Amino acid sequence: MGHKAFIIGTCDTKAVELCYLRDLLLAAGAEALIIDVGTGGDPAPAADIPARQVAAYHPQGAGAVFVNDRGRAVAQMAEALRRLLAERDDVAGVIGIGGSGGTALIAPAMRDLDIGVPKVMVSTIASGNVAPYVGPSDIAMVYSVTDVAGLNRISRRVLGNAAHALLGMLQGRIPEVAEDKPAIGLSMFGVTTPCVNRITDALSPAYDCLVFHATGTGGRSMEKLAASGMLKGLLDITTTEVCDLLMGGIFSAGDTRLDVLAQVDLPYVGSCGALDMVNFAGPETLPERYRHRLLYEHNPQITLMRTTAEENARMGRWIGEKLNRCRGPLRFLLPEGGVSALDAPGQLFHDPEADAALFAALEATVRQSAERRLIRCPWHINDPEFTALAVTEFQGLMREPSTPPG
Repeated sequence: MGHKAFIIGTCDTKAVELCYLRDLLLAAGAEALIIDVGTGGDPAPAADIPARQVAAYHPQGAGAVFVNDRGRAVAQMAEALRRLLAERDDVAGVIGIGGSGGTALIAPAMRDLDIGVPKVMVSTIASGNVAPYVGPSDIAMVYSVTDVAGLNRISRRVLGNAAHALLGMLQGRIPEVAEDKPAIGLSMFGVTTPCVNRITDALSPAYDCLVFHATGTGGRSMEKLAASGMLKGLLDITTTEVCDLLMGGIFSAGDTRLDVLAQVDLPYVGSCGALDMVNFAGPETLPERYRHRLLYEHNPQITLMRTTAEENARMGRWIGEKLNRCRGPLRFLLPEGGVSALDAPGQLFHDPEADAALFAALEATVRQSAERRLIRCPWHINDPEFTALAVTEFQGLMREPSTPPG
């Protein structure tokens, strides 16, 4: 195959399972190596890359890894593993095995690998909330069913399936498509789908349109690709993840949302898509302080809460401060007719006063210039006229040479 498959785990507790995976990969013709990330420091005959060699990649040396504190040792070994994989140019794919500690150690290095590099993690925690481990990457999580503690009739099958899944990724041919169009990122929610679909239809002849679902991970994924240089522009129509960050919903992208604008010089057209709603799980999960609020049951698993004028003003200030740090040319559109399908005349969340508070806070916060502009428009975010404006502004920014914002 030309490159190597790396099998990662702690040889002091999981050498049998790691060797089992290596034997399966070797038997299928893959070049496979075991990386030992054990924090005990003892030699492991099974390892092709021993733990002390991994630990040497830590910026403070192996001594920073082998300490008498398991939690700290795991965290430092995770940093060393990240650096080891980052410096290699022969990583065809990675498979890791572990419990909660092993998963926390291995996953950060997997997340750092490029999107598209095969990554399989067999874990005892894969049937729970894996968002903290997968993040904005394409890690395939496999639940181990039994603990990763020896080979048995269950673990042989699960580990075998995981090994062959990695082999399929390594050996399978992905049809080549000429990637001659620049890629751009777009953010979308169900309540802004008509808008984003029209934008995609309008721009796809000239651009490779990558649409991200604004569920927290979606925003982080979009911005990770932007930071890597893969995206040449952003149409961030749906900034709803800010609602969940500030009001405690379940789809937050974290407080680094929009920070990429200060890191890379990208043309950016954004808007207020779905800033009228905070997402919670079932109604029973709603915090007590919100139970009296205007709610909408999107489905049995998702309950939406309408944001207030005060919350909208808070979001406007938060977003505005982020926009002020933008390096590239920027247009941020303010749709006075409503910011989501639920925020339209006759719909449950229609609240022009709340929207007005959002727009006013943005205008009071953003330091506008020729390069950094807010644009009010009378339309609803899903109106064709709004789509046309977003497309026109984006095309204009993509044609114009960038100058430092004032």
